[in-house]
Amino acid sequence: MSQTASQSAIMASHFTYGDYCQWPDDQRWELIDGVAFAMAPAPTRLHQDFVVEFAAQIHPQLASSDCRVYVAPFDVRLPKGEEADARVDTVVQPDVAVICDPSKLDDKGCRGAPDWVVEILSPSSAVHDQIRKRALYEHHGVREYWLLHPIDRVLTIYRLGEQGAFGKPDVVELEGTTAVSAIAGLEIQWPEIPSSESAI
Repeated sequence: MSQTASQSAIMASHFTYGDYCQWPDDQRWELIDGVAFAMAPAPTRLHQDFVVEFAAQIHPQLASSDCRVYVAPFDVRLPKGEEADARVDTVVQPDVAVICDPSKLDDKGCRGAPDWVVEILSPSSAVHDQIRKRALYEHHGVREYWLLHPIDRVLTIYRLGEQGAFGKPDVVELEGTTAVSAIAGLEIQWPEIPSSESAI
């Protein structure tokens, strides 16, 4: 949920996770290829309703597996290779992330691509989530990426193909159930969350 680049990208320096860890705890940032993006203000109630609903449904479905679900703020470091954490220059905070490889998890969060990521769009995050983070998740091998439009109740689903690229997205309404292709047996039952708010 980051602000637009014109409002928040700090272009003067190339930052790393080492820098990021020194910044004040009351400020939230993401790094993409060393560029810092300030996170948007606190999300609205509708946004949080969806985050809580995702977590409540996903957690029990994963109870007998190695997969774990996490919600923001939760740092996902995306290294370019084997560089030390302090030198990693891409760190994001997905709204919802499911990781099925326990070796990627540590006390700092996750190092490496989650299997499934969900971003819940808001006016301040739409460009960032649909363009920058879509390309980022594709490049790092996120197997499935969901972009949820809570006001319109529409879901855009990207799935990683055999060539390591997202194929043509599926666009579906938030009704009934939607299966998560990347994680066998996992599905989301869409709740009747009021969507009358004018913005999130």
